[in-house]
Amino acid sequence: MLIAGEASGDRLAAGLVTALRDEWWRKHAVADQNLQPLHKGFGPVFFGAGGDAMRAARVEIVEDMTRHAVIGLSDVLKKVGDFARLMRDLADLAERRMPDVIICVDFGGFNLRFASEIRKRVKRRAGPFNTWAPKIVQFVSPQVWGSRPRRALRMERDLDLLISLYPFEREWFARRAPRLRVAFVGHPLAEKTPETGRVTGAAGGPPLVALLPGSRTGELRRHLPVMLAATRLMQQTQACRFSLVVPSEALAAEARRQVAGDPVEVRCGGLREVLALATLAISKTGTIATELALHGVPAVTLYKTSWPTYVIGRRIVKVKWLSMPNILADEELFPEFVQGAATPEAIAHAAVGLLRDESRRRQLSQRLQQTVAALHNPDANGEAARAVLDLFQA
Repeated sequence: MLIAGEASGDRLAAGLVTALRDEWWRKHAVADQNLQPLHKGFGPVFFGAGGDAMRAARVEIVEDMTRHAVIGLSDVLKKVGDFARLMRDLADLAERRMPDVIICVDFGGFNLRFASEIRKRVKRRAGPFNTWAPKIVQFVSPQVWGSRPRRALRMERDLDLLISLYPFEREWFARRAPRLRVAFVGHPLAEKTPETGRVTGAAGGPPLVALLPGSRTGELRRHLPVMLAATRLMQQTQACRFSLVVPSEALAAEARRQVAGDPVEVRCGGLREVLALATLAISKTGTIATELALHGVPAVTLYKTSWPTYVIGRRIVKVKWLSMPNILADEELFPEFVQGAATPEAIAHAAVGLLRDESRRRQLSQRLQQTVAALHNPDANGEAARAVLDLFQA
């Protein structure tokens, strides 16, 4: 059973499912040389909550979780009833179908609670005729090292395995939750990106700027108006083209409505193709910033949320930056503009400065490559799959 709650997690889950299926067959073929898996239908069965990428990977989707992605406290409060129902329904489903392993993909706010709920239910029904005891895996660590570090103790109690994408996390958990099994595999996104630094951008014509407001409706609502205002300011002093990329057609339709009248191309999917041609990106912080760094694309980043969420976040967040490349490098590689600082003027000024300074972009691209070098693993999904299967070794 897999649970992925947003577009990035859906893609990660799909890659892991494919690797798990391949590793399962490879393992059984080695164990029995006479076994010839002529019909792949006899392999592992996958079901759960996710989106289109998991569905394409032949996962039985019982709930499209990507439509429940939220941003900020106000959005969570609006959907608290929906999340309570989802928690109950998915836990009930797990009890009925009794999967051998439950893989929670990213979406830490929901998935850590789900893992605790499953542990409670397993304990409650334990007995001589009820021996269901699934392994519980968290794929992508919640950023407990950035805020509320005591959650590591809950993870130690409830998880059988944490699959980590970032090298510093294993040492961090070893100090604070030593009984938690942690497997660092690198970032699956790095499997398909080059390991050599490069300055991106199409030859000839105005530079292309990628606009990446986020994969949630709330992010589009808060980030896109600021981005569009910044593009209008940029065009006053700098010739450039703009390509806005979102992961779903529903978001693309909303983006087209907001973009009407602006010279901005709106694309549903095709992020890698856009990044291959982009000179610069204006992006939200988060997973996408890591993908930009892996592609060597310089970026100006921003993040806006509701004021209650921002006020609470300032009290509990312990890291200096929100963009993972900045955290990994311990310096501001990507200029960050958060909440009130995320103005069209500030973003446009930073973006135009990078567009006009090729030497600075080249140096930044090289620095990004050095920063994310540890994330490159051509078999990250394979290592993650083997770590899951190793849980069932005698």
